[in-house]
Amino acid sequence: MRDYLLFIDIEASGLPRNWDVPYAEEGNWPHTVQVAWLVYTKDGQLVKAQDHYIQPLDFEVSPSSIEIHSLTPEFLLAHGQSREEVLLKLQKDLEQYQPMVVGHFMQFDFHVLSADFYRAGLPSPFENLPVFCTMVASMELTHLPRKKYLRLGELYSNLFHTSLENQHNAVVDAQATAESYFELRKRRVITPASIAEQQENRYSTQKNPPVKRAYPLWIAAALGAILFILFLFYWL
Repeated sequence: MRDYLLFIDIEASGLPRNWDVPYAEEGNWPHTVQVAWLVYTKDGQLVKAQDHYIQPLDFEVSPSSIEIHSLTPEFLLAHGQSREEVLLKLQKDLEQYQPMVVGHFMQFDFHVLSADFYRAGLPSPFENLPVFCTMVASMELTHLPRKKYLRLGELYSNLFHTSLENQHNAVVDAQATAESYFELRKRRVITPASIAEQQENRYSTQKNPPVKRAYPLWIAAALGAILFILFLFYWL
């Protein structure tokens, strides 16, 4: 167990069109418009809280996303910062605290933020840190046969018997994720074993790595030369 936990949540400009393509794929990965993170000790003491908006200077925010989080381009331009400025702050805290990074639907936050780090020309700081998803961890609390996961608001209501107000605000959702994590750990739904299991199946920023050659290039060249000599010997 790491000494620190960093609970993170984002609001985005849309949804990925394809989850299996590189971050360089034009138009595929949405952009972060709000990111909030809370640093806690492993015992549940809040150390630091951050909440930032990102200006949509080189992308558009889809109308369907605005309907969900209400972050209009006008608001983001007035209250936001540049992508690089916000990501450098996040990178600094990840490097300083070396935490386990926790989110609800962590796969989404991980890849959208990693795509933004790529756009900013920065290495993703997530690659060498453990990540953990409370959505995956709480699967056993889902009792409906056709429902595999609980949304954050559903999990929160299940655990605390009250509705989660002001959802789809990154700082509200990050706080709800933190409260849910510690409650799940208290109930032994989250255990050292479940944390280790998620690390075995964690995400990677190394999307679509180049295919390795089956043989070194010199072997292929040598085989080609031998075949050519045999061809000449047979016909001459």
